[in-house]
Order: sequence, then C-alpha cells, then structure tokens
Amino acid sequence: MNQPVISDEQSLHRSVSSSSRALPLDGVRRWSAFGQYRVPLIWLMACFVVSRPACGADGLPSAADGSQSAAGQQLAAKGWELLRTKPYLPPDFDAAVFSELWKVWEPEARNRAAAASPEERRRMTFSRYGLMPVPDEPDAKTALGYVATENSGWTMNCLACHAGKVAGRVIPGLGNSHTALQSLTEDVRLTKLSQFKSLSHLDLATLKLPLGTTHGTTNSVIFGVVLGNLRDRDMNVDRSRPSQTLTHHDMDAPPLWNVRFKTHLYADGFAPKNSRVLMQFMLLPENGPDKLREWEPDFDAILAWIESLEPPHWPFDVDQSLADAGRIVFDEHCARCHGSYGPDSEYPERVVPLEEIGTDPVRLRALTIVHRQWMRDGWMSHYGGDPVDVDPVGYVAPPLHGIWASAPYFHNGSVPTLWHVLHPGDRPTVWQRLENGYDQQRVGLEVQTFEAVPDAARTPWQKRGYFDTTKPAKSNAGHTFPDDLTEPQKMAVLEYLKTL
Repeated sequence: MNQPVISDEQSLHRSVSSSSRALPLDGVRRWSAFGQYRVPLIWLMACFVVSRPACGADGLPSAADGSQSAAGQQLAAKGWELLRTKPYLPPDFDAAVFSELWKVWEPEARNRAAAASPEERRRMTFSRYGLMPVPDEPDAKTALGYVATENSGWTMNCLACHAGKVAGRVIPGLGNSHTALQSLTEDVRLTKLSQFKSLSHLDLATLKLPLGTTHGTTNSVIFGVVLGNLRDRDMNVDRSRPSQTLTHHDMDAPPLWNVRFKTHLYADGFAPKNSRVLMQFMLLPENGPDKLREWEPDFDAILAWIESLEPPHWPFDVDQSLADAGRIVFDEHCARCHGSYGPDSEYPERVVPLEEIGTDPVRLRALTIVHRQWMRDGWMSHYGGDPVDVDPVGYVAPPLHGIWASAPYFHNGSVPTLWHVLHPGDRPTVWQRLENGYDQQRVGLEVQTFEAVPDAARTPWQKRGYFDTTKPAKSNAGHTFPDDLTEPQKMAVLEYLKTL
C-alpha cells in the first residue's frame, strides 16, 4: 500500500504553557519525511486541541542547531512518547472487527471488497471512513488515529480528527476533513453483533448521540457537554446532575498548529488553554478524579508537545509580486482581526461579535451558561484560576498560519476554498469533495457543486458525503467583509494567504 509522506521539514521556536504556567521550549525541531508515527492520545474528540509536530526519524523532537533547551526538549519528548504509547480509554473495536467491516457495506462496495486483495480491502476501508495511514509504517497495526492495545484492540485518539491529508499527503495536526465517524461506528456496531461481541461505550452512545451528519465534521462540542455533565466541580461522577438541553451540531476540526498563539480554546474562546481542559473528552465514568489527577502531568507534557508544532508550507509556486500586493491589502482590511505576519507579527485573538461576523450562530448558542459555569467554577479551570468566559458574544478570528492546508473553512466547515471565502455570493449550496484532489487556483478542496443533494445518494453513508449548507448549523453565510474589496484585490489577498 502506498503511504503518504509528511510535508517538508518545519522549524519551530516557541515557549509553551502548562496549567497556565509557562514552560520553556526553545530552539528547533524538525519533521522528517521518514519520521515514525504511532501517536496515541485520548479518545477525545478533543478534536480541538492537538497539533502537528516537528520530529526526527524516531518521532521525537530534535534540535538541529543545538539551540533547543534541554528541559523543553525533554518535556516535549515525553509528551510525544505518551501520545505514541499510552491509551487513556477502552478500545473501540478489535482487528477482527476491522477486517470484516466491508461485509456490512452496500452491495456494490461489498462486492468490490470481496474481490479485492487483503491489502486493497484495507485501503478501501481506510478510504471509506477517513482513516489516515501511519506514514512510513506500511505494517502498522492501526490507523494513525488509533492506539494498538492488548488483544488487537483499536483505541481512538485525537488524531482520528486531527490527522488529515492534503492532496493525498498526511499531515498530523490538520483537521481530518475525511473522517466518517458516524458511519464507522454504525458499521462497527453491526459487525460486532454479527460476531457476537460486546458493544463499546461509543457503540452504545451513538444510539442516542449523533457523532456527525457530514463526513469531515463531528458533533464534538456536544461530546464534551455530555461527559462534563456527569461530573461535579471536583470531577466526582455525579449522575444526579440535571440533564442539559443538547443542540447537536457538526464542527470542523481546526488546524491545531495555531493553538500556541492563543490563550483560550474553541471557536468562541470561552475555555482557558491548560492541560486540564485537554482531558475533558476522556471523562468516561470509569476514569475517576484520582485517575485524572494521576494523568495531569501526562497532559502537561502533551500540551508542551502541542505547543511546539508548526504549520506546513505551501508546496506549489507563488506569484511573489502578487502576494506582496496582497499583503498590503490584507494588512489594511484583515489584520485587525486575524493578525499580522512576518518578523513583527501580532495576533490579537479578537472575538468578533455574532452580529458583525454573521456566520452560523448555532455553535455559539449551543453551549449553555450552566456548562460554561461548570468549567469556570471547577477543577478544569483550577477553580476559576484560569479565566473562563461564561457569556461569549461571538467567534474568535483565528490565526491564519498554514491556512492553505486547512480547508474547509469557517467553524462548521461549510466553505470549501479560500476563493469561496473571498466571494460570499458564489459559495456553493451543496458540495462534495474529491478524496485526494487539491484546487491550487481556488486554494482549498477540489469539489463538485450541486443545487441539492443528488437523488442517487440513497444510503446514510452516501448522503453524508455531501455538505448541505441548507441544513441546521451548516450555513455558509457571513464573513462578508471581502465584498469591500475589488476583484484584483481579492486575487492578491488569495495569493498572499498561500505564504502564511
């Protein structure tokens, strides 16, 4: 099976914070195109907070010029090793289940899989569910987003949502715009029943809790709400807490190499950036408060690793004179919210009020003040020691480092290319991405567009392959600021964005 390679080596130089306290991490680390990847983290759909590393051939941080501090290198190396080797949740399924998933597919796909070799059938399974192969490890037992455990178990980690690919190249830390978690879990459940095996926590949860209605997005915010509602402020399991209203909505996993520029997490910036917040998606009842406290040093190291990550560089040609013109336009019209770039770069971390940004409001309104106050008053925020915004007014304008690679755009993943971001009136109503295509001209996903979901899409798996912006929480409206620009200005900004 052909394995995608990691992008060109990236340098980085960044201090990190853990539990709101600064930790040194200086110098340079690099990605190797031949680096090893076996990266277990938590089941999290923590799909909000893990990023992309720069590593040597063994997957550990390296100091090419010797400038990286020993303490920073050691801490980040520990975090990397924990990600590679330590599962924090029970397995979702085993190798025997994975090998027979194809048997529950629709007839045409099932017949193709039956006639395929085992290697090709595995590739088909990865493609169907948006699973990322482990780069340079053709014999890896699991996908990049899973930890191999005892009895051939597969335990999901954050890279299930935060290892994506651009033009067929796997980039850990990139949002997985291929993930088909709902479809995978439904097929796992059917396969387990056919094998007379017990169902896992995820199999059972999805009987009531949707994991995502469109491939490439997940209902991750509500995962956190449901798990948090099982705990009191001290993280004791408390099933007597009143149920909260759940507003299910799909989210696009953001490019998490930008985490290091922020002081708060999530689209509305309500949560503090600390190692405890990283743990909220592993709050299954069997992980009691003592276990969470035992694991906290692990996540201090993991946060150090996260904050050492860098975005990939644009790998194609750039019209530098056009990009230079675009920088002038960008600095005049866009930098106030998204920051400036270059030697004197600044990032304001500005929350843009909803009435100003105009993008889909469901995500902002889905989190109740009760849930936000639970985080503010409890262990997650050091009992209020780390600031929590219980009533945010809008969405954070994100940093744009590596923006070329992080399509689709907006917090709900509703806009397939940067060209469409810059042309609000031309955004497609329904679109479907090609698996490995990349649109260099429009900068983003290579897509087919439709006025409505085609009638030929009959099965749930087929329907989830289309992003329908007419559905609740999936609007592509808003962010109409580019309407103030001329067409030449838009094209110049588009070229400049490739360079960030």
